[in-house]
Amino acid sequence: MRNMLLTRRDRGMVALAIVLDVAFHSGGETVVNAAELAERTGMARRTLEPLLQALSRERLLDSTRGPHGGYRLGRPARLIKVSEAITVGLNSLEESVHDLSGQLHRMVIEPLWGEFDAALLALAESLTIEDLLKRAAKAGLRKPVTEPLNFVI
Repeated sequence: MRNMLLTRRDRGMVALAIVLDVAFHSGGETVVNAAELAERTGMARRTLEPLLQALSRERLLDSTRGPHGGYRLGRPARLIKVSEAITVGLNSLEESVHDLSGQLHRMVIEPLWGEFDAALLALAESLTIEDLLKRAAKAGLRKPVTEPLNFVI
């Protein structure tokens, strides 16, 4: 099976977006439910569900069932490599089919795509979800308050 990360990049990108969103919006007892995730990403919930299940199976996410259920990271953000989330996304759906053929494609384009894949994978292996959370903070994004409200009368 060829990787073809760039031709299937959307799958990996969506999986990474899910993991980062959960990392950004969950914490402590707070979980992210699929409806909130769908709203924030602009994707249909039915599109996200298979990826959420795949990410949970691979222990990148931990799921809680019930009316107040949702998702949180399966392990600390510093221990989740970006490449893991991308790989789950790529492996969660069937291989895309393309009908390109010919010598130029086989001898030039496919090897070039292999180089792209290797470079992208090397970068993804060097980054963690914690690194992306730091980038979000540097960009001015602030995590929502995850502490429960405490009313004293």
